[in-house]
Amino acid sequence: MADLSLKIPASSANFGLGFDSIGVAVNKFLYIDANLADTFEVTFKDFSLSVLPSDESNLVFKTARSIAKRYGKDLPPMHIEMQSEIPLSHGLGSSSSAIVAGIELADHFLDLNLSDYDKVRLGCIIEGHPDNIGPCITGGAFVGYYGNGELHYYHLNLDDIGLIVSVPEYEINTEEARDVLPNAYTRDEAVSENALANVMILALQNKDYKLMGELMMKDSFHEPYRQPLIKEFDEIKTTALSAGAVATVISGAGPTVLTLAEESELDSVLENLKMIDNVHHEIVSVYTKS
Repeated sequence: MADLSLKIPASSANFGLGFDSIGVAVNKFLYIDANLADTFEVTFKDFSLSVLPSDESNLVFKTARSIAKRYGKDLPPMHIEMQSEIPLSHGLGSSSSAIVAGIELADHFLDLNLSDYDKVRLGCIIEGHPDNIGPCITGGAFVGYYGNGELHYYHLNLDDIGLIVSVPEYEINTEEARDVLPNAYTRDEAVSENALANVMILALQNKDYKLMGELMMKDSFHEPYRQPLIKEFDEIKTTALSAGAVATVISGAGPTVLTLAEESELDSVLENLKMIDNVHHEIVSVYTKS
């Protein structure tokens, strides 16, 4: 029996107008079974993960050891078995799930007694922003700020709305997705984005998903620049909205596309999306931490 078993959810970041600040936990998971051992070693149960390091340079171990060092401790060597439903480098938080797994390993094996706030803060120190890390830890929809060591966040349930992920076969490098963004925005752009995001969050909180969806698609900070990197985006969005979806946006930095629809419309939206070739379309749900 494993000394520790983990089930870390995927996450969809940059949620509409929530660039680097809003994300949602998704019920696709990274599974980790960990046991103390003589050396650091990873066994991959999925062939797709075999491109990752299997020694102490694996991101899970690197994260756990960095946390240990921060608390003045040494992480004992261990063996982990890793299995994942989260596609690598596709905008569903595969790296964040590994970072969170590392935080959880350090917390368990070093008896750190970390709170969720502590875990989110440590994840932000490593990743730089909270919208992928946060949902992996809190579940649900996550709204957060991290800057200059200061962290503030809330999380809430995202009920009565369904999600569809459309996952193209190719990857988009995170650095490439960052490079296409402008270095600065005008004052008018910043004011408009801020105002729209404020209303979007209140619509989310009040479960006015129609308005939330309309506002989600008004982002001017990242989507207009990243959409050309996803050649199927326009077709996915047009098809989904025509079939009754409330919103279609980029998940994280892409190329995965996230569609939101009322639960009664999900099957119809999915069937229409399946007519788009070379993209895997799947109904998922918001992961709520028990």
